[in-house]
Order: sequence, then structure tokens, then C-alpha cells
Amino acid sequence: QVRLVESGGDLVQPGGSLRLFCAASGLSLNEYSIGWFRQAPGKEREGVSCISSSDGSTYYEDAVKGRFTISRENAKNTVYLQMNSLKPEDTAVYYCAAARSFVVQTIGSEYDYWGQGTRVTVSS
Repeated sequence: QVRLVESGGDLVQPGGSLRLFCAASGLSLNEYSIGWFRQAPGKEREGVSCISSSDGSTYYEDAVKGRFTISRENAKNTVYLQMNSLKPEDTAVYYCAAARSFVVQTIGSEYDYWGQGTRVTVSS
């Protein structure tokens, strides 16, 4: 059974940093590309970042480029999202998702499995 568990969400001040974790079980990161999505209150879900299963290619939404870094540790079946220089507009529930693909996927409908989310609040 595939399971994705996010953690690391918290309340942080603007300009601060957080590291989100996505622990995967029941699948291999060698076969699944992992994406991070977020949904802010009253807004639609949006793709934030993705890392491919093959060569570790990455994708970032324009709003987070230069501030967020996605990485993976296959031995621990875990994907990370390092978030720096956080802004109030980064406030959202962050979800990780898995797509059986060798390339980055930017569309939510391409993903097969989803976690329950972890809440990030950026506020002073």
C-alpha cells in the first residue's frame, strides 16, 4: 500500500525558513517522480516543485524559484522541500504527490498518490 506522509509545516515569520519532508512507503523513488503542491485558503491548488525519478531533474514554479529547493534521498525514500526567504503568500497547506513517471510532472492530474498535507503559515 502506497503512503505519503508530509511533515515539517509550522508557523514562521516572514524571511524565515522551513524544511518539509515527504516520507514515502510502498513505492520506490526510482520509479516515481515526486511533486509538491500547495493550496492557500480560498485558492486553487498549485504546483510548487517536482523532482524526477530518473536523473533528478527539477521544476519550480516561478514564484518560488531561487527560494525553494527540492531534493530526495532514495535510501530513506524521502523527498525534501527546503523553503527559504518565506513570504506571507507562501502560507498554504503543502502536499506531496507521487507520479509513476521518469520525468517531472507539473499537472496535478498526472499524479497517482497524494499525502494528507502539512500546514505552513508565514506571519509576523
